Amino acid sequence: MLHTVRQPAVAGAFYPGEARTLAGTVAGLLAAAHAEGPAGAAPTPPKVLIVPHAGYVYSGLMAARAYTQLAGVRDRVRRVVLLGPVHRVPVRGLALPGVQAFATPLGEIEIDAEAVAALKPLRQVVVHPAAHALEHSLEVQLPFLQSVLDDFKLLPLAVGDAEPHEVAEVLETLWGGPETLIVLSSDLSHYLPYAAARNLDGETVERILALQGPLTHEQACGGTPINGLLLAARRHHLQPRLLGLCNSGDTAGDRQRVVGYAAIAFSEPAHARH
Repeated sequence: MLHTVRQPAVAGAFYPGEARTLAGTVAGLLAAAHAEGPAGAAPTPPKVLIVPHAGYVYSGLMAARAYTQLAGVRDRVRRVVLLGPVHRVPVRGLALPGVQAFATPLGEIEIDAEAVAALKPLRQVVVHPAAHALEHSLEVQLPFLQSVLDDFKLLPLAVGDAEPHEVAEVLETLWGGPETLIVLSSDLSHYLPYAAARNLDGETVERILALQGPLTHEQACGGTPINGLLLAARRHHLQPRLLGLCNSGDTAGDRQRVVGYAAIAFSEPAHARH
C-alpha cells in the first residue's frame, strides 16, 4: 500500500526548515515561556489548547506558553485532534487530508486511522487534500507537538464553512479520555492599530473565558472551530485559563497593523479526568 505523506509547506518561512535549527528554536521558545511564569505548569492537565499560528518570530513564544502546559502528560497523550481554519482553499465542513502521515523537518507523524474511521458517518467531514496542501494553521503546531509529546498520532482537520454544532459533533466523537488532546489553532484580530487590537482582543478573550460564543472571523480567524469548542466546553464543564495575550506589535512587527495572539488552556473537572 502506498505511503502517502503531506509534506511541509511553510518550513523555512514560518519556522526554520532545518531539523537541528528547528529543534533548537522550539526548545528555546519553550524554555523562555517556562521562565516567564506566572503561568508555569498547569494546575491540572489541559484537555484543550487554543494556540496562535503565525510565524514563530511573531507568535512562537505565545504558542510555547500553551505547549509548556503539557510537560506532565507527554507520555500520556496518544492522540492529538488538531483543528485550524483554512486560509487558501474554501471548504464546506471540516476537511481530512486523505494521507497517512504529516511531515515536518523533525520527522513524520502518523495519521490516526481509527479516528478517521470514527468520523466517516459525519456528513460535515470531507476528504480534501488541497485544503491541507498549503495550509499553515495546522503545520506550524506540529514541531511543538513533536517536541513536547512522546508517541502520538494526529487527526488534522482544516475547518471551512461549518456550523458550531457541526464542529462540536466532531469534537464529541473524538473526545476520548486523558489520552486525547484537542488543539485549536487560531490568531485573534488582524491588521488593526495596536491600541484597537488590544481592546478587541481583550474583549474576545473575555468571551472565550466565559465560554460565550459565537465569535466572528474579525475577532478570531479560527472563530469557526472555537465556536464549536465553546459548545462542547459548556457541555463538559471545561475550566478555561488564560496563559497569555499579546500581538505582533509586542513581538516582531510595527504597531500600525497588528495581529493578535492568545494562549488559552481548558481543563476538565477533576471527576472527568479519570
